[in-house]
Amino acid sequence: MTDKFDKVPGAPSPVTSPVSKAPSVAPEAIRAIPVRHYGRWLSGIVVFALLAALVYAFSQGNIQWQAVRDKVFDETVLAGAGRTLLISVLAMLLGVALGVLLAVMRLSKNPVTSWVAWLYIWFFRGTPVYVQLLLWFNLALIFPILNIPFIYKDEMTDVMTPFMCALLGLGLNEAAYMAEICRAGIQSVDEGQTEASHALGMTQAKTMRRVVLPQALRVIIPPTGNEFINMLKTSSLVYAVTYNELLRSTSQIGSTSYAVMEMLFVASIWYIVMTSVFSVGQYYLERRYARGSLRSLPPTPWQRVRANLASFSNRRTGGASA
Repeated sequence: MTDKFDKVPGAPSPVTSPVSKAPSVAPEAIRAIPVRHYGRWLSGIVVFALLAALVYAFSQGNIQWQAVRDKVFDETVLAGAGRTLLISVLAMLLGVALGVLLAVMRLSKNPVTSWVAWLYIWFFRGTPVYVQLLLWFNLALIFPILNIPFIYKDEMTDVMTPFMCALLGLGLNEAAYMAEICRAGIQSVDEGQTEASHALGMTQAKTMRRVVLPQALRVIIPPTGNEFINMLKTSSLVYAVTYNELLRSTSQIGSTSYAVMEMLFVASIWYIVMTSVFSVGQYYLERRYARGSLRSLPPTPWQRVRANLASFSNRRTGGASA
C-alpha cells in the first residue's frame, strides 16, 4: 500500500519551474505520513478483550493455583518430563534411521524392495498411533514366547516392557512419515547429479551416500525438526501402555491429591516449555539450511524487534523523510 505525501502549501514546485534558464531550486523534503490501519487496532482490541475474558474466567474457577506453583517443579513431575524427552529422542532416532532406509527401498528399481517399503508405509500411516501402541502392549496374546533360534528366548510379557512398547509404537510409526519426507528430499536432487556421479564411476550406493543424501538434507531436516516437536506431544499417548511419562506422572499426583485440573496445567506448562525450546532450535536449523536456496536470509526475531523499534523511534521524531 502506498503512503500519502504531504507537501508544504506555497512551496515552489520543482516541476513548474523553468527547466533551462531559471536557477535550480533544491527539492523540498517530502514528509511521508504512514497510512492509518484502523482495522488492525480494532482487531487487536477485540483479541485483547477476548484474552482478558478468558483469563478472568480461569481466575474465577475452582482452581488451586497454589498447587500449580507447588507441583510444577515436583520431583515426580521432573522425572516424568525427563522420560518424555528420552522416549521422544529415542523414537525419533529410530524413525529417522528406518525412514531413510525405507525411502531408499521405495525408490529402488527392485519391485520387491519397493513393494515391501510401500506396504510398511501404507500400514503404519493407515492405523492410529494409539492402536499401534495397544497392539505392541498386547502382543503376548499372539506370541506368548519370543523365540529367536540360537539367539534369544523369553516370555513376551518380559520383553514387551512399557518402555519397549512405547519405543516401538512411536518409532516404527514415525519411520513411515520420515520415509515420505526423505523420499521427497531425495527426489528434490536433480537427476543430472546422479548421472554425473555414474559417469565418474561411482556405484549406486556410493552416489546415494556421497552425492544425493548430502544435498537432500536441505529439504529433509526442516520437516524433521517439525516431526520431533510433534513427537514430544504424541508421546503423551504412551500413557496407554503404562509408561510413566509426564502426563501419567501428573495424573497420578492429581488422582491422589484431588488436584486433577491443577496437574493438567502443570503437564501443559512443561509440554509448552519443551516445544518452545525445540521450536527455537527448529527455526535456526531451517534458517541455516535455507542458505543453499535463498540469496538473503530472513531476519531473525531479534532483528525484527530491533527494526520495529527503530521504525517506531523514527516516527516519534517526525516521521520518515524521503
